This record gives sequence, C-alpha cells and structure tokens, in this order.
Amino acid sequence: MKDIVFTAKRQRTELIVFGVCLLVSFLMNVYAIVAFNTEWKELYTQLLWVLAIAVFLYAVSVGVRLLYVGVRSVLKSNKK
Repeated sequence: MKDIVFTAKRQRTELIVFGVCLLVSFLMNVYAIVAFNTEWKELYTQLLWVLAIAVFLYAVSVGVRLLYVGVRSVLKSNKK
C-alpha cells in the first residue's frame, strides 16, 4: 500500500487555513455580540461553538479545494 506523506509546507498551509477559519468564526462571534447587544462574557463561554463553526468552515474549505483540484485535473486531461 502506498504511504501518504504530508510535507512540512503542507502542514503549515493547513494550519494557516484552519487558523483563518478560527479567526473568521471568532469574528462572527464578536459581530453577534455587538449586533444583538449581549454580554461580552459570551466571548469565552461560547468557545465550543466557535470551534465547531471553525471546523465546519475548514471542512467546507477542504471540499472547495478538492472540487477545484478535481475540475482542474479534468480540464487538464481534456487538453491532452
């Protein structure tokens, strides 16, 4: 069976993508606090939901990137 190897560059890229997803979900939480005029303690009490939304956003980004690579490979194979 073929081994799958993740290079250090790929790991760093995936960590950056997940960090951006985490930042976006955190900023969504801040926006919700300001928009609905709730208490700021929700910034740390809702961290589990922030993490869940970040994981969801990361999964969506992985899906979009896989779709992009798939479409690109199909278009590349049609050119040959």
